[in-house]
Amino acid sequence: MSDRRGDWIQLISGKPFWPLDARPDEVELDDIAWALSMQCRYGGHVRRRYSVAEHSVMVSRMVWPEFALWGLLHDAAEAYLVDLPRPIKQCMPDYRIYEEALARVIAERFGLPWPMPEQVKLADTAILHIERRCLLAESRLPWGLAQGGEAGELADQLDGIDLPCWEPAYAYNEFVQRFAELSVELSAPIGGRRECAG
Repeated sequence: MSDRRGDWIQLISGKPFWPLDARPDEVELDDIAWALSMQCRYGGHVRRRYSVAEHSVMVSRMVWPEFALWGLLHDAAEAYLVDLPRPIKQCMPDYRIYEEALARVIAERFGLPWPMPEQVKLADTAILHIERRCLLAESRLPWGLAQGGEAGELADQLDGIDLPCWEPAYAYNEFVQRFAELSVELSAPIGGRRECAG
């Protein structure tokens, strides 16, 4: 194991994983779904618990069908690198390099074209407007989100939707179910569903 770059983390499956030296055959949907269902968006500064898994399912429903699997997996690297708020991530160039490298590995594992489609990035920005309205306190400073434009127009179209804020076990199951709806036959098994205590 000395030939691997960096150190390893233990996944919910019990397997070791090298986030800085990831390989496609070590990436499993079950590990991704579980970790993202347990991570709260916005560093936890939300009125109701809202997971990265739920965010990912919502993004997958906002894009055209041909991009929906990319929408579901657009934050999959955060299952191994954790979710960092944008202002922090933008000031950490090494993190962004590792995140992109890991995203490429995940894309290869699930047969997704590289790079990530622009429509997925657009939906990821548009949903910030919805999440801010549904989940966060009134901001004392402007967020710097451009009003109008494609992301703003998409957010306006979805203005009436609410975010249910699923519990972790439900978010996990919804993520896995959404993947099952969207995926083509893969070379490796997905793995069974888990139950979350409580």
